[in-house]
Amino acid sequence: MKFITLLSCFILAYSCTGKKQELTAQQIINQAIEVACAGNCENATMDFTFRDRCYVSMRNDGIYRYERITSDSTGVTEDVLTNSGFTRHKNNVQIKVADSMITKYSNSINSVIYFAQLPFGLNAEAVKKELLGEAVIKEEPYFEIGVSFNEEGGGTDFEDTFVYWIHKDKYTVDYLAYQYFSDGGGIRFREAYNPRIVNGIRFADYYNFKPGTIEVTLTELDSEFEKGTLKLLSKIETESVGVQLTNAN
Repeated sequence: MKFITLLSCFILAYSCTGKKQELTAQQIINQAIEVACAGNCENATMDFTFRDRCYVSMRNDGIYRYERITSDSTGVTEDVLTNSGFTRHKNNVQIKVADSMITKYSNSINSVIYFAQLPFGLNAEAVKKELLGEAVIKEEPYFEIGVSFNEEGGGTDFEDTFVYWIHKDKYTVDYLAYQYFSDGGGIRFREAYNPRIVNGIRFADYYNFKPGTIEVTLTELDSEFEKGTLKLLSKIETESVGVQLTNAN
């Protein structure tokens, strides 16, 4: 990995007095969210199709409602996750769901919405951010940000860890890597492609890669990516994206 440690080279910005100042992980994330959301993500309704299911995310100043709608030969199943909890309806009739499945379904919906709205979710209260240093990928310069979660408020997957590569000039999230521990665990690396702006909010699709071994750190995956050692597993595509702003800026 083309990596410059913070001990050898500080990430610098100039203040109005001309003095050099070090950017923090929080400042970098804030700028990335501004580029992606332009102040719109907290008050917007968005919908998209992912793997033949329709997802809807409605946010209004901290109040949220996530929907996943599945249509098949048996009818329409609507899963709804809000600040108050999870419910499921089958053909407009609410059905009881076992507690263990509520956790599974809630995590699945959260995961899809989380990745679709990146980097917006990185300012949640449970998120811990660390500036790891800098990297160069495909001859482009990046900040390398490590992300972990507090147990309180971090959900059932709070032990998962992430690394985000944020472009130093554009402040776009072009690459990310994560280690997860559910379903046997694993490590993934994603490369963003097809970026587009829909009604003021930036979306991207991702190539989803897997390393040949789990004996590799997340911060080494950009180097493995450039060497071509990662295996392409799938494409993460959000299709037919629509956005309606609740309070347009």
